Amino acid sequence: MQAQLPIAVLGAGPVGLAAAAHLLQRGLTPLVFEAGASVGANLASYRQVRLFSPWQYNIDRAARALLDAHGWEAPAEDLLPTAGDLIDDYLAPLAALPALAPQLRLRHRVLAIARAGIDKVKTSGRELAPFVIRTDTPEGVREFQAAAVIDATGTWSQPNPMGANGLPALGEDDCQAQITYGMPDIQGTARARYAGKRVLVVGAGHSAAGNLIALATLADEAPGTSIVWAVRGASLARTFGGGEADQLPARGLLGTRLQALQASGKLEVHRNFRIQAVRPLAGKLQVQAEAGVDPITEIDEIVVATGARPDLIMAQELRLRLDPWLESTDALAPLIDPNLHSCGSVRPHGHRELAHPEPGYYAVGAKSYGRAPNFLMATGYEQVRSVVAALAGDMAAADDVQLELPETGVCVTRPLTEDAPAAGGCCGSPSPAPASCCGGPAPEPASACCVKDADLQAAGKGTCGSRTGTCA
Repeated sequence: MQAQLPIAVLGAGPVGLAAAAHLLQRGLTPLVFEAGASVGANLASYRQVRLFSPWQYNIDRAARALLDAHGWEAPAEDLLPTAGDLIDDYLAPLAALPALAPQLRLRHRVLAIARAGIDKVKTSGRELAPFVIRTDTPEGVREFQAAAVIDATGTWSQPNPMGANGLPALGEDDCQAQITYGMPDIQGTARARYAGKRVLVVGAGHSAAGNLIALATLADEAPGTSIVWAVRGASLARTFGGGEADQLPARGLLGTRLQALQASGKLEVHRNFRIQAVRPLAGKLQVQAEAGVDPITEIDEIVVATGARPDLIMAQELRLRLDPWLESTDALAPLIDPNLHSCGSVRPHGHRELAHPEPGYYAVGAKSYGRAPNFLMATGYEQVRSVVAALAGDMAAADDVQLELPETGVCVTRPLTEDAPAAGGCCGSPSPAPASCCGGPAPEPASACCVKDADLQAAGKGTCGSRTGTCA
């Protein structure tokens, strides 16, 4: 029975559609569920943002093969697309292909995944039971069956709140009219909302940096616009990034521009500001941190860019093995934990690292990283290539994982304490970073994140890949 069922792909973003392309290439049938009204719905929410990765990293090989067969004209590999370009010039043409379009279910929000006739407790016959995908559709709630599930729902639609403890700050829910999450179109459709206002940006990642730079441009054009930045930590070094050492120049330039903005004095910065509450006061907002820290006052608008988290509720009837604090696929956690790693690279990994105790279920793409930041599309493309090969029974191809990612130029496995971009230092060493972070990928079959890590393990001095070891 299962052999006649499709493979469910959850999410029609870049990684989900890449999974569908690989399934088609392998002669398997995908059934793609997308909550939005069009493909790339999450990307559409920030379509004005220019990505820092050029086209060469943004196009999946199997997807390209399908497009090329229909006369698709590929963009120049070295150009930087906006999120909207990625939809219009790549995802939309891919979704419209005759082989893929009939398999796409738009406005189908996945509510839950289970096994047919078997709850989470029952073991006997579990792997033989098809998956049940319960969805909310324009025609009401419907269920579909599938032989396997590739979950590429991502995390963007589940933004983290601004409370430092991971919960919404006290009063955050009541102040939603003056709070936006993610990356609003500050210079475009949302211009009137921010022009001439005192705006607080919360967060220390790439999205926060992009928001701050967009606000700075707006401030040059709209008198009275002022920018406030609140970060939980003491250091801005990771946000400023590796500058010219970053292998993605646009990513390095983002940090360099932000550092120049901070040095110009046009940016009011609050460090060690761990938000506990937000209160309305005479039409404006007052943002409070822990006791003894002065509040940020007279705020008109807040943009929260504190990252995102996966939706785990939909899969609560499945047997998953997740990292207890990152909520990532368990085997990935030691390689991507932001408490330890900032290289922007990760050891090659595929179906084995992405598998769960639930046979046939794989979380891929940003969802596989859980709450860890800095996921690149190229990682997701290699993940789904490996997973689909495994589902097709081609274990040699599934295990032949190749993943080379552009590094950030900031390669450390300890907290940064200085405000300048790190010149290097890796696995606890203060020396400049080598050309490839920590010496490059670990030699097989070492269970290490990099060459330096493998050397430490061999010497019995702990491991960078383990969050219980030490790097010396």
